[in-house]
Amino acid sequence: MVQKLANKVAFITGGNSGIGLASARQFAEQGATVVILARSQDKADKALQGINGDTTAVVGDVSDLKSLKSAFDAIREAHGRIDILMTSAGIVPASVLGETDESIFDDIFGVNVKGTFFAVQYAMPLLSKGASVILVCSCVHEMGSQGYALYNATKAAVRSLARSLTPDLAPMGVRVNVLSPGPIHTPVLENSGLSTEYIEAVRETFSQRLAAGRVGRPEEMAKVALFLASDDSSYMYGSDVQADGGMNQVRW
Repeated sequence: MVQKLANKVAFITGGNSGIGLASARQFAEQGATVVILARSQDKADKALQGINGDTTAVVGDVSDLKSLKSAFDAIREAHGRIDILMTSAGIVPASVLGETDESIFDDIFGVNVKGTFFAVQYAMPLLSKGASVILVCSCVHEMGSQGYALYNATKAAVRSLARSLTPDLAPMGVRVNVLSPGPIHTPVLENSGLSTEYIEAVRETFSQRLAAGRVGRPEEMAKVALFLASDDSSYMYGSDVQADGGMNQVRW
């Protein structure tokens, strides 16, 4: 079998769970040397147990720039380049108008926007000619939803970054594109502190609204990420691939 990512070095932030972890598995299966960024050694070790192939982990926090830069320094020392950068780290706290304090604002923009921007900036000297940068976004960048104004705004910012960073990186032979999932069965809602009953109700509501008739799986997003990471998407610059079960495409 021809491996689409043979001899490629991939770095995935948030690679210890959800879409990031599924993508790490997919990339490794396709021949890439994969480095994942996790926020703790325990999370890193647990993730690595479920990935076959040449995969290592570094511990860091995308919202802590000193920590993030250290991760890129480690990649430079170990591999000398990055062929695929995937920014998958993200958080989804609620931000109810009238009840949101500054710390929530700083946390969500720190991870979702600052972490994404500086990951690309720190990667820039390491990006090889022909490299692919994949910014994980969300289909909500086109939507409004009560109680999640800040999350949606961060994703709109990430979508915009792909457009604006493209003219910076295209002359280097580097492509920047966006993967915008719809509702996906990942731990992100559980990590937001919501009750199991509420989460199940939300997923059931989405299932009824989506043309797909169900919430998506991380493995499905990983296959889209593989397309964006490989030469199959070589003519795509600043694009947004909405793998959203029809959420933004049709009204069901």
